[in-house]
Amino acid sequence: MSHRRTRQRKPARIVIAAVALLVAAAVAVAIGRHDKQAVAATGPMPVHLPHAPESYVGVYAARSPASFDGVTAFSRATGVTPDLAMYYSSWYEPFRATFARTAAAHGAVPLVQMEPSGIPIAAVASGKYDAYLSAYASAVAAYKGPVIISFGHEMNGSWYSWANTHTSPAAFVAAWRHIVTLFRNFGARNVTWLWTVNIINNQKGNFIPSPAAWWPGRQYVTWVGIDGYYLKSPWTFAPLFGPTIAAVKQLTADPILISETGAAPEAGKPAKIANLFAGIRAYGLLGFVWFDAVGVKDWRLTSPAEYTAFRQAAKSYKRPAS
Repeated sequence: MSHRRTRQRKPARIVIAAVALLVAAAVAVAIGRHDKQAVAATGPMPVHLPHAPESYVGVYAARSPASFDGVTAFSRATGVTPDLAMYYSSWYEPFRATFARTAAAHGAVPLVQMEPSGIPIAAVASGKYDAYLSAYASAVAAYKGPVIISFGHEMNGSWYSWANTHTSPAAFVAAWRHIVTLFRNFGARNVTWLWTVNIINNQKGNFIPSPAAWWPGRQYVTWVGIDGYYLKSPWTFAPLFGPTIAAVKQLTADPILISETGAAPEAGKPAKIANLFAGIRAYGLLGFVWFDAVGVKDWRLTSPAEYTAFRQAAKSYKRPAS
């Protein structure tokens, strides 16, 4: 089912200031010291993150990327140090290098969900936003550490401006390919590209189709992300995620990450946490990112029983030593 969330947004004045800085940076890139080929030749080496099953436990914590405190609080409460620290990036928002460096210092890879809210997606492929994207790509390349980036997540759902019924799959695919190509041209070879879809839902009145129409091609994707939530007590991993995993495997053999998940209070969080870890293991997936914030439901872990369930389930997880 759809799991639309309410997230904290930056004040408009901050966004406007960011736009001005980014446009200036992009102009410098466009007229600056090196052409794209030179940048690509001297940029960071390609980054290949571990892609074995059960490699990652990630988290989105409220106030990220303005603060890393939520991630550290989650780690203290559960006894699990996240491998992935996710945040959502509004259009025109710059790459948050400070958050990325803090995440890296805590053993986590930053995972950025770029949200192109309210912009014409066809204009991305036409180059209208190349100034912003060039500045972003240059900042990511300058960071040099591994970064996971997704653009326009849950595009097979209908609740975002870039998604189904609002933007055509062809326009989305063209925009995705344009962004990946631009980043590569600017030397951002430290990016793992995460193509993030919503779980399929065939229920009448809440239909969410297979993501196949939005597939940009294997040369433009590193990993696949799947978003889905435990909303009710009877729900378990296989019927919740299984159909979408099967649909993705018809498109690609790329590793799969459950890129956004949580459990509603009425679903019984301790049991769902155990089921989530077991499902990752049964399907041989990369891992998952827990949405530890309040949206339409309170997805946070808050009770001793929930913390204990998370800690116990993680003990048998095959995460590589850091």
